[in-house]
Amino acid sequence: MRDDDPNQNEKVDERSGVSRRDFLKISSISVAVPLVTGPKVVFAAGEQVPVHGPGKVPMEFTINGKKHKADLEPRVTLLDALRDEFDLTGAKRVCDRAECGACTVLMDNKAVYACSVLAIEAQGRQIATVESLMQGDKLHPVQQAFVDNDASQCGFCTPGFVVACKAFLDKHPNPTPEDIRRGLSGNLCRCGTYHGIQLAIAQLAQKGA
Repeated sequence: MRDDDPNQNEKVDERSGVSRRDFLKISSISVAVPLVTGPKVVFAAGEQVPVHGPGKVPMEFTINGKKHKADLEPRVTLLDALRDEFDLTGAKRVCDRAECGACTVLMDNKAVYACSVLAIEAQGRQIATVESLMQGDKLHPVQQAFVDNDASQCGFCTPGFVVACKAFLDKHPNPTPEDIRRGLSGNLCRCGTYHGIQLAIAQLAQKGA
């Protein structure tokens, strides 16, 4: 009898107690997640299927000049670690796919989307969130400029914009209006306060609107 005989395959399936469909389903999960720490059960195609995946590992971060430690799964993003583990909620989760900029933080003084950086990759880097900008009761100049120019409405995108503006001005202290439009194109505001934000940056750069 040939190896590809369907009747033979069915007999093998009966002996093993696992159907070909279940075998392929479990195999695809195993290939996608090779690190095994223990099975979990999820629903897939209407059935309960054991899933094997990476467990939590110890991680250490430098955030706003302070050391932080946590046991996290390798799949956890920097944004989730900041908000859920360290109670730093300034960076907001909005699009969760690196499109809106509401989760912008500084990593080694460079603006990045925290939703698109794995926490495990942020180890050994200098992370700064919007919480680090204010010194005591004194607002950072960028924050004060946002207040002076009414550069926020609902405020949900504001922390990401403030961090992005700081990073932009550190690199371009005397920007042109075109520089400003280009430099902040990675941050979106549903309320449309772009003009106020441009005025805030122009104020800091001592330029006219």
